[in-house]
Amino acid sequence: MKEFFSMEPVWIREPKQTVVTEERVEIITEPGTDLWQRTYYGFQNDNAPVLQVETTETYFSFVVKTQFESHHRFDQCGVAMYLDSENWFKASIEYENEEFQRLGSVVTNHGYSDWATTDIPADRKEMWYRLSRRESDYCVECSQDGVDFKQMRIFHMWDGAGKIVFGVYACSPEQSSFKATFTNFEITECKWEAHK
Repeated sequence: MKEFFSMEPVWIREPKQTVVTEERVEIITEPGTDLWQRTYYGFQNDNAPVLQVETTETYFSFVVKTQFESHHRFDQCGVAMYLDSENWFKASIEYENEEFQRLGSVVTNHGYSDWATTDIPADRKEMWYRLSRRESDYCVECSQDGVDFKQMRIFHMWDGAGKIVFGVYACSPEQSSFKATFTNFEITECKWEAHK
């Protein structure tokens, strides 16, 4: 596959303050931005900015490093695959309070979101992610050093076969704003091995 930036990244809802170069992406989040659909609260929000590229490759891995200055409840940034408002995925660290934040992921199929999380210390301000694709099945992993990746979840996207889009996002669901920085973009052969 090509490099991320050679694939002509496109914004879904470009933020007012952003920097995009071939080495890094910076996003200053805007208050009241989020991605969530229906489940539990009946709440819907579909206005977070996502920078992504398009591919028909069915076996690959996408790696990126995130650094963030989050400080307010629900501030978040990470990787995303935004197909449309009712079919998407995101994985991120979501700030909760001065003691802990939530490392987790959301899969939204046909208009309903889930949320899988684990608590981590609030002072962690960077994380690597690796999103891997095997046709319409996906695996997301995280790493503190970009070398040793740990599985977060495996999931299926009902509308995730054929052409897809994937990339990075950041948002602030409440009345806050912070800077998220994305570097070390890499697209490789699929690192998620077939089950034996």
